[in-house]
Amino acid sequence: MEAMSTPENRDGWTVVVPVKPAALGKTRLTAVSADREALARAIALDTIAAAAATPHVSRVLVVTDDAEVSALVSRWPAVDVIAEGDVRGLDAAIALGADAAGQGAPRAALLGDVPALTPHDLDIALELAGAVERGLVPDAEGTGSTLITARPGAVWVSAFGADSAARHRLLGCTDLTVARGSTLRRDVDTAAQLAEAVALGVGPRTAAVLAAAAA
Repeated sequence: MEAMSTPENRDGWTVVVPVKPAALGKTRLTAVSADREALARAIALDTIAAAAATPHVSRVLVVTDDAEVSALVSRWPAVDVIAEGDVRGLDAAIALGADAAGQGAPRAALLGDVPALTPHDLDIALELAGAVERGLVPDAEGTGSTLITARPGAVWVSAFGADSAARHRLLGCTDLTVARGSTLRRDVDTAAQLAEAVALGVGPRTAAVLAAAAA
């Protein structure tokens, strides 16, 4: 899942990944024994690495003010960093990346908290997304969203947050036929969700932070 090897046969998707500064992220993971900041950063990095290694992805735009994340991923092939700056809120941060991608590109917004994500599962979703104007992948619970997409020419809109799947459908997003057990659907906000992600197989950075905490 390392982002250091550039995938072949790319066909143009730009994936926007918003990442909160680790000090502000994953506040509901206090029940986990691992250092919360280190864990939040590791989860984001594993997500970005998987996206960057996905064959249908040509570019990953990470929108963040986390200096450590920025320093690391800016050296990875196909990954660029956009400073979040004064914008406030998840949708505003994502809009920065979508604007940078341009309306002529196929664009997707991927939440930065799917640490078990595999390039294979993201690739399947993006292939499906090419057939609809706007696509949606709900989270494992079915109420939130982990990925939304827009074909070239579609105006970018998003409505992340609680119960976002329903709001994205109202905005014209079509549910993509992604399997319920797809790693793309297991976002992590709670200790129980983290345990489910671990069962699926988290990326190397998340696994290392958890292993260090258990030692």
